[in-house]
Amino acid sequence: MEQSFQLTFANGRTAQAIHLQQDADLPNALSQLGLKGPSPVLVVVGGASKLSDADRRRVQDLFVKVLAPLAKDLKGFVVDGGTDAGIMRLMGEARSEINAAFPLIGVAPVGLATLPNFPPTSDDASLLEPNHTHFILVPGSSWGDESPWIAKVASILADSHPSIVVLINGGEVTWKDASQNIQEGRPVVVIAGSGRTADILASVLRGKATDQRAEDLISSGLVQAIDLTTDFKTLFRKIKQAFFAGE
Repeated sequence: MEQSFQLTFANGRTAQAIHLQQDADLPNALSQLGLKGPSPVLVVVGGASKLSDADRRRVQDLFVKVLAPLAKDLKGFVVDGGTDAGIMRLMGEARSEINAAFPLIGVAPVGLATLPNFPPTSDDASLLEPNHTHFILVPGSSWGDESPWIAKVASILADSHPSIVVLINGGEVTWKDASQNIQEGRPVVVIAGSGRTADILASVLRGKATDQRAEDLISSGLVQAIDLTTDFKTLFRKIKQAFFAGE
């Protein structure tokens, strides 16, 4: 396993990062990064594509008024894909906006992660989001290679403490993210009305549509949906309740 190293972003913020070769190294890698559980873990998966301007603002407010404050309130970890796009950018910006101190951990394939001050590794590569505090670079050169690692990171950090997934919008990789986390026994809260994968899952959950992939996930009994239009105070309360529902 390689040693951890520091990244410095254009905004002046720094983050600790490590490159992993195998999942057996994960506990030691987390320790080397200074990430010591157990604590509650919020996993955020999905995207922010094809949203209307109004829905995009609503999703942005969901991060600033609900998800980042909840992570702060729970003194927990947040784990996502770490790139400077979509919900991962929104998570980083929300953490910065509310001046929170919770660790924000990005897990990304090493073949697609563009480090600050380095050229892109491929045409499909993405910059890392500069408000994250830690990055775990995992084997892979395709989006979705990080999915099992995100789920494992969350399980190790949470241990006996509660953890949930909040699923917003999302495309093909989001199905894999949801499946991997459900295999770890982690509840998934779908934000209905946020579009794409989230809306398919919510529609099937509510008996308004059929979709085999959605039905397979829902059969776990770990999927629930909350409407994006719900007032933020209620969203905060319901998502917090989802954390502790299994205890």
